[in-house]
Amino acid sequence: MGDRKLLVAVYHPRAARADELGAMVEATGLAVQLLPAHVHGLRPWVDSCFDLLLLNPFLDWQDPFEFVRLARSIAGRRPLLILSDRDSLDDRMVALGAGADDAVGWTGNMPEVLARIASLLRRSRIAAGQLGEGELRIDLIDRRVERAGRLIRLPLREFDLLANLARVPDRPLSRAALLRAVWRIDFDPGTNRVEVHMSRLRAKIDRGFDWPMLHTVKGVGYTLRSRPENAPS
Repeated sequence: MGDRKLLVAVYHPRAARADELGAMVEATGLAVQLLPAHVHGLRPWVDSCFDLLLLNPFLDWQDPFEFVRLARSIAGRRPLLILSDRDSLDDRMVALGAGADDAVGWTGNMPEVLARIASLLRRSRIAAGQLGEGELRIDLIDRRVERAGRLIRLPLREFDLLANLARVPDRPLSRAALLRAVWRIDFDPGTNRVEVHMSRLRAKIDRGFDWPMLHTVKGVGYTLRSRPENAPS
């Protein structure tokens, strides 16, 4: 599995418009996921590994302000771009007031919409709180982990283990260092807690993928490898 394309999740209450938007975004080299109506359940929205959420909240039954607030909570720190099918200052002000990162009227103005998408994605990728490279992406603030576009749910200790290893990819961390960083323990408690949690973490991060990222370094500790062992550096 190679590096995935950046994914834009798209919602428009009119299916034909959603298809049109998706096709135009996809033509720029981005991946697109069309989201179903939120009134049928939010699980597809919450579990989507999108990099940017693009939606029009102005043609549905729900209050646009509350819809944008809901979208903001789902997007977390990922960019939220609001579209209106009309060039309306009022629509843009509602969207920005509810927490959108940007808002634009898009009918007949697709080049500007695509430019705003590119700009938001550029800014988000260099934002603080992001770890990982290649297949692995870790959001330290939203505590969200993805590998090759697949959402991986981790409990607190496993997330902290992974984050600490990802801070120094391809360099081993000792068991003592992980005990200090994750459990705040400055002595060896004589238990196998690190080994147990690493085993559980491996099952989630490596199982089902083409190559393992997490490795035991004999006599040293553990490391997270950013590329397969036989890949060129």
